Amino acid sequence: MPVETRSLRDRSAVGRFPTVTLGFGEDTDEENEQPEGNNVQEENPCKLWLRKVCPCCRPKPEDDKTEPLVPGPEEPSKEDGIDNVTPVTDNNELDELLLRVLSIDLMKKTSGENRIEHHTNLYQSENLIVRRGQTFQMWITLSRPYDHKTDKLHLELKTGKLPTVSKGTHVIIPLVDELEDGRWEAVIERQDEKRLKLSVNSPPTACIGQYQLTVETTCANGQYISVHNPANDIFMLFNPWSEYDTAFLDSEEERHEYVLNDVGRIYYGTENQIGARTWNYGQFDNGVLPASLFVLHNSGTPPSGWGDPVNVVRIISAMINSPDDRGVLEGNWSGNYSGGTSPTVWSGSVEILKEYHKNNGTPVKYGQCWVFAGTVTTVLRCLGIPSRAVTNFCSAHDTDKSLTTDVFLDENLDPIDHLNTDSIWNFHVWTDCWMARADLPPGYGGWQAVDATPQETSQGTFCCGPASLVAVRNGQVYLKHDCPFVFAEVNSDKIYWQRNIDGTFSQIYSEKKKVGHKISTKAVGSEERSDITHLYKHPEGTDEERIAVETACRYGTKAEAYSSPTAEDVSVEVTMNGEGPTMGMDADLTITLRNSSSETRSINLHSQAEVMYYTGVHKATIRKDKTDIDLVPNEVKVLDWALEYKDYKDNLIDQAALMLTLSGRVRETQQVLATQFSFRLKTPNLILKPVGRAVVHEKMAVNISFTNPLPVLLKGVIFHLEGLGLVDGRKITYGDIGSHASVSLTEHIVPTLSGPRKLLASLDCRQITQVHGVTDITVNEKSAGATWN
Repeated sequence: MPVETRSLRDRSAVGRFPTVTLGFGEDTDEENEQPEGNNVQEENPCKLWLRKVCPCCRPKPEDDKTEPLVPGPEEPSKEDGIDNVTPVTDNNELDELLLRVLSIDLMKKTSGENRIEHHTNLYQSENLIVRRGQTFQMWITLSRPYDHKTDKLHLELKTGKLPTVSKGTHVIIPLVDELEDGRWEAVIERQDEKRLKLSVNSPPTACIGQYQLTVETTCANGQYISVHNPANDIFMLFNPWSEYDTAFLDSEEERHEYVLNDVGRIYYGTENQIGARTWNYGQFDNGVLPASLFVLHNSGTPPSGWGDPVNVVRIISAMINSPDDRGVLEGNWSGNYSGGTSPTVWSGSVEILKEYHKNNGTPVKYGQCWVFAGTVTTVLRCLGIPSRAVTNFCSAHDTDKSLTTDVFLDENLDPIDHLNTDSIWNFHVWTDCWMARADLPPGYGGWQAVDATPQETSQGTFCCGPASLVAVRNGQVYLKHDCPFVFAEVNSDKIYWQRNIDGTFSQIYSEKKKVGHKISTKAVGSEERSDITHLYKHPEGTDEERIAVETACRYGTKAEAYSSPTAEDVSVEVTMNGEGPTMGMDADLTITLRNSSSETRSINLHSQAEVMYYTGVHKATIRKDKTDIDLVPNEVKVLDWALEYKDYKDNLIDQAALMLTLSGRVRETQQVLATQFSFRLKTPNLILKPVGRAVVHEKMAVNISFTNPLPVLLKGVIFHLEGLGLVDGRKITYGDIGSHASVSLTEHIVPTLSGPRKLLASLDCRQITQVHGVTDITVNEKSAGATWN
C-alpha cells in the first residue's frame, strides 16, 4: 500500500486576525471535542500495522488542536544548571519502521550559548527562553542517521487554545538550505551520526508566549510525530536587541537599565520633598515569567495579537488592576487595609505576581499607584519591553475630558463640592515603555506612557496608554491611545469658574504652571534621580508650551477657555527640490509662508530637525532654531533652510530618515502654525554592467562600480550579488573604501536559465546603508546571442 504523507498546506486553518484594540472576548472559532481515548493499545498487531501504513484505515490527526498553554501555579524547581535532554520515544514496536525522534536537547542551560546570546541567562527557569528575530540552536537525536535525499523533517510550535497557522499561533518550521531573516526556518548546522544540530530562526514579528514543540519526520515507511513534553516548551519574548523588532532600543546602557536591571527606584512625596524607595522588580525570579504569561492568558485576548507591543502593553495596563477583569491588584485608598496588605508594605512585584498566579487569578489586596506601576514595569521587562517607573509631581486627574483642571465656585466664591471632581495629586506614578508606533504617523515612537492605576476608562476598560510622549509634549491629543488624559496629568491649566446669576459659569482666573513638575525616574546606570520633565512638556511659559496647551484644549470639552484666533490667514509649507538631498551633502529644503490678509503679520517661528528610525522612533535632535518673520499684506515669503552634513553625520542610522518640525504663532491673531516634513537622504546606486555575452551555462563577467559619497572612510565593505537563474546569493568581502573614492570590481557568473533576468547587488557597511543596484540581462540558449540593458 502507498504511505500517506500529510501536506503542510492542508494543516492551515483560516480565521480572523485580531485588532490592536483591547478586547476581552475569545476568538469565535469553535473547538471540536477530542475523543477521550483511541483504544489503539487494545487492538491486535495486524490492525495496528494497518493503521500505520494504510491511508484508508489510518485516522486523520487533528493537528491544529492542542491543550491550552495557560501556565499553572509555580512548581518546585529542579537543580539549577541541569540541561534536560528529553526522550520522546514511543514504545510501540511498529515505530521501528519509522524515522523516530529519540530525544530533543534545547541547549537551555543558563550558561549555554542560547541563553547568553538571547540575553535570557538571568531567568531562573529550566525552559528554553529566547527572543524573537534571532536564531537559537538545538540537537535532535533520531533512531538512525538522517538521509537528506529520502527523509524529511520539520518542527512545529503551537500556542494558545486553538493554534492556527493563519494567525501565527501554529508555526510549521521547515528545513532549508540557508536561513533568511524574518522567517520561521531551520537549517542543519551539523550532523553527527544520528544526531542533528539545528539552527532555528524566528521572525521579529512572532507572537510572544509559551510554545509547545514537536518534531515531525517522514520517510519511505511513513510519518512520525514526537510526543509533546512540557520540558521542551519554548518561551518567546520581545527582542530589544534586534533592530527589526518594534521593541528595539539601540543603547546598550539603556537596555541594561530598562530590560535587565531587576531593581529600581520609585519616587514619591511632594515636588519640594521628594522621597525615594527601592523597588524589587524581580523580572527574572523563578515563577515571574509564567505568572506574567498567566496575566496575558487570563485577559481572554487571543495570543495571535501578542506580537504587537502596543496591544500587549494595553492588555497589561488593563490586567494589573482589577475593577472590570479580576486583574492582579485591587486598589484601595481608604486607609483601611484589613483583609489584605497595606500598599506601603510592598517593596517589590514578585510576591504580588506569584500570589495572583498561585490563587488562579484572585486579585491581590491592596495596591496604590506606585504598586501598580512597579508591577507593570516588572511584567513588561520580563516580556522584553524596555520600561521604567515614572513619578509626576502635582499630577492632575481630569474627570471630564476637558484637558483642564477645573475649580467651580458659587456667586460668593465658595467651592461647589459636587462639581469639583477634578483633582491634583501630590504625586502619581505610572510606567514609560519603549516601542515603535507603526499605528501612528512617523515620529511618535519611542517612550510611551502606560498607566494601570484605575482612574478613568479607555474604550470601556480601566486602562491607559500607550500614549506617545512626543504627542503629549506637543498637545497632539488626537493620537491614540489616551493622550488627552496623560496630557492633562502633566500640562493642564488650572482654571477657576464662577457661577453667574443665570446659572452659567464664567472663567475668572487661571494658573498655568500648577501641574506637572519634576517628572522623575531612576537614572541610567546610577541610583540618582533623573528629571525627564522635558520629554513630557516644553519649558513652562514658552511659546512652544503655550501652543501645545492651546492645541490640546481645542479637542477638549472646554475649548472656550482659550480664545480662538481672530483669523487664520497665514499658512506654512515645506517643500523639497527634485529628488531631494543626497547622503554626504547638505540637505536643502524650502519653507514657504503666505499671508493672505490685507494686514501685516508677525510670526515667531520655531524649527527643529531630528534623526528618525524608519519605524518612526526619534533618535536624536540635531538642530533647533528660532526666528521672527514679518509678512506684509498678501506677501509670499520663501525661506531657504539648510542642514549641513556636519550636523547629521554622527547621528545617521539605517534608512537615513530625518524630520523637520515647524511651529509658531501669529502675534496679531494668535493663530498657531504647525507642520512636520519627513525626508530621506538619498544614497548612491551601485552600477552594474554585464561584460560580454550572456549564454546559458557559459561564464560571463559583470562589472560593479561605486563611489563613496561621504568624506569618511567606509570600513569593512561587503558586496552581495544574486539573481534568479544567474547566480545564487554571493558575498564578496571587499575591505575599506576611502573618502569620496570610486571603486570597481569584476565578478564572474554562470547563467542557468534563459530569458530576461535581473541581477541585483547591494553594499553592506556600518557607515552607509540602502545602497543597491540592478541590471537587466537577457540570457539566450547556446545557439543564440544575448543582450543586456
